[in-house]
Amino acid sequence: MSTVKFLDLQAQYQSIKQEVDEAVLGVLATSAYVLGPAVKAFEEDFAKAHDVAEAVACNTGTSAIHLALLAAGIGAGDEVITVSMTFTATVAAISYTGATPVFVDVDPQNFTMDPAQIEAKITPKTKAIMPVHLYGQAADMDPIMAIAKKHGLIVIEDAAQAHLATYKGKPVGGIGDFGCFSFYPGKNLGAYGEGGATTTNNPEFAHKMRLLRDWGQARKYHHEFLAYNYRMDGIQGAVLGVKLKYLDGWTEGRRAHARRYQDLLGAAGVECATEVADRRHVYHIFSIFTGDREGLQKALGDQDIQTGIHYPIPVHLQKAYEGLGYKAGDFPVTEAVASRQLSLPMFSELTMEEVERVAAAVIAAY
Repeated sequence: MSTVKFLDLQAQYQSIKQEVDEAVLGVLATSAYVLGPAVKAFEEDFAKAHDVAEAVACNTGTSAIHLALLAAGIGAGDEVITVSMTFTATVAAISYTGATPVFVDVDPQNFTMDPAQIEAKITPKTKAIMPVHLYGQAADMDPIMAIAKKHGLIVIEDAAQAHLATYKGKPVGGIGDFGCFSFYPGKNLGAYGEGGATTTNNPEFAHKMRLLRDWGQARKYHHEFLAYNYRMDGIQGAVLGVKLKYLDGWTEGRRAHARRYQDLLGAAGVECATEVADRRHVYHIFSIFTGDREGLQKALGDQDIQTGIHYPIPVHLQKAYEGLGYKAGDFPVTEAVASRQLSLPMFSELTMEEVERVAAAVIAAY
């Protein structure tokens, strides 16, 4: 019996191999290895795809968040409200600025920031709110934006897992002041290496981020402030430019797989990911939930079905953040998700037969 992979990057590459190879060779022919025309073209196309004025490409999704925070003027002594139900990069970028991450719990239905908990955490030091569009589904942005407006706060969307996701018909990344995307290879839109981008409708923010990613220089050897080397490689820009053209179709493939999972698993009483009615879920991750995750994961593994966990230890319980003073029990919904979540195979090149095989194995073991 063949293995059902959790993710198959080779299958995707083979489907667009000729076009990608030509784009990469084009960069090699021009020697535009850092930034350059391929990156600029990708920035323009990515901004258009997300209905936002500007996209600033950089070297990682973590850098994308860092750039947004820096452009917003956030630094030592400031506080940023976010969630612990995320990958550590969300919180690490806040720490890099010298600011303090302040956590709220997530909504039990969609696992994104619970807006009802935000205002209780706002202090005179609060400068920004950073919701995370987790697993590919947008956070509830209207109440978050209303709270931010009321208190004069910046909103930075962590959209690392949510390329082309929408909230009430509007693409993520342009709802808040900033949107931060990752192009890590396993993402819905993945580079052939590392990559990231920050989106914004504010031209001043965009200009500041372009300087921040390139040593603070508006022109060569003229450095206006202390900055970073966060530039995107030309080859990554070329690869992403090709792949972006296919992203909507790939996303619909993921959504079709998710619907089949939901039909089969839901009918059998398996608790699984759902889509909020006014949001387009892009299913970077397809989650199910169980009280015996280890047993279920082993049962699937015994049938050559690969799975993942996103994420087993929430950030507030990580050793790296023990200095913040949080403890087990502080965020019960987050901790329940972290202990019960299991990620099933999800990528556009999966066959429907593979989806049905995975679902049958889950139902048998669940």
